[in-house]
Amino acid sequence: MSSIRPFRAGDEPALGEICVRTADSGGDATGQLSDDEIWAAIFAWPYAARHPELCFVVETDDDRVVGYVVGTPDSDAFDRWFADEWWPRFAERWPRPTDETTPEGAILAGAYAHGTAPNPGQAAGYPAHLHIDLLPELQGQGFGRRLIQTLTDALRAQGVPGVHLVASAENAGAIAFYPRVGFTPLPWDGGRAFGMRL
Repeated sequence: MSSIRPFRAGDEPALGEICVRTADSGGDATGQLSDDEIWAAIFAWPYAARHPELCFVVETDDDRVVGYVVGTPDSDAFDRWFADEWWPRFAERWPRPTDETTPEGAILAGAYAHGTAPNPGQAAGYPAHLHIDLLPELQGQGFGRRLIQTLTDALRAQGVPGVHLVASAENAGAIAFYPRVGFTPLPWDGGRAFGMRL
């Protein structure tokens, strides 16, 4: 039977696989970019590196990691760290794009722009943010709700007043899921944003 446990060193490859296999609005994005690891280097690994205490995984009884939630208690501080310390190590591997209209160019441009634009939750009192991904074999079994609860309990213990997230407008499953677990819509031009008071 699958269970939730804290992230531990060595889980990074599994986080990377789950991230790319759910990056296309909840579907598999394998092969869509020149390097599949771009997804995890932006949306999973930096959270595990910066805040491993706010990273939780679902592990099956045969020791496979098949889902995760990662987060940060302070989005503005995280964005500054991402821009100053995390992303520069990838500049040679993935240079700043010259064409930001391609899918890869847009994603990399966003990585290079970390910390230069407001996020949908900080000013509204939702300073934390999260990313959650589950492989299809795990979906519909209540683990999404349990992962959210595990992370929000950890954030609440740190005194964080609220958490937000942004979902792709095309990710109908996620947009339907978040209100069911306590999130409310937030105004945002860059996708569908949701917040939860803690």
